[in-house]
Amino acid sequence: MTSQTHGWIPDKDLDFIIDAAAPSSDSPGRLRRLLGEDAEFRAAMVGDDGLFERVMNDEEIFLHVSPSLYFEVLLRRAHRELQTETYTIERSGRESIPVFDTDDVLEFMKRPQIIEYLASMLASFTRIQSYVVPVRVRKGIRRRIRYDDMDVDSLVRFVATVDPVERFGYYKRIADVCLFVTGVFPDHAQRSHGRTDKGRGGVVPRSLRLRRTLEDYERDGRKFYGMTQNHPTARTLELTDVFASLKSEFPAARKPLTFIATRYLHASKQNVFGGASSSGE
Repeated sequence: MTSQTHGWIPDKDLDFIIDAAAPSSDSPGRLRRLLGEDAEFRAAMVGDDGLFERVMNDEEIFLHVSPSLYFEVLLRRAHRELQTETYTIERSGRESIPVFDTDDVLEFMKRPQIIEYLASMLASFTRIQSYVVPVRVRKGIRRRIRYDDMDVDSLVRFVATVDPVERFGYYKRIADVCLFVTGVFPDHAQRSHGRTDKGRGGVVPRSLRLRRTLEDYERDGRKFYGMTQNHPTARTLELTDVFASLKSEFPAARKPLTFIATRYLHASKQNVFGGASSSGE
């Protein structure tokens, strides 16, 4: 019996996978079908060494594959390499702290649809958009609100004006931004530990902070993944369990993102996520 997979693979990606991982196959049609139907087969094919090398060595890779496949290849490799690691790394200011949670991270990544979801989520940050939307203030009066889809605060303000039926995408984006920033660009967040207002001896009020803390992002990430999980659209898309896992295992969810950002992307991170890295978040 095959394990069912969710996540549509574009024809261009299917061709690239088969050409890199099984170039001598005499039944590419069967391989294409299995990639769409069998989760274990997909994991094996997308985790192939030859495919990984092709992806890493092609300077114009996004001309040949979708960003989703690119990140899925990196995440599959990360899952394999983490099996030989004894700890993951947490950033605290300029310090790197070893955390012995590798087994928990690996188990999280094995859950159905998690890697596919994380790959798709990372792909969404290769393009950052801003919007100006007219919002009804009261009868006959509308105000134009600008927001960009990397700014948690503006998204939170905006979603409050949206009809509840239409809030799913905004809940999801807010939670995804929180996960993405803490995983890929942790320097954009600060830890609140030890930060005090020296003039008064107290903790700096949130309204005066220049940046959100890691704790801010994690709190809001959990909160909005929970709201996404409970939205009817999550059931329609069969993603309820995925959002439940992201909510309950938020720290584990960001570890593979940090791993691929530091191990595989290096300096290219700024190019891959150019809009995100320059965001005012």
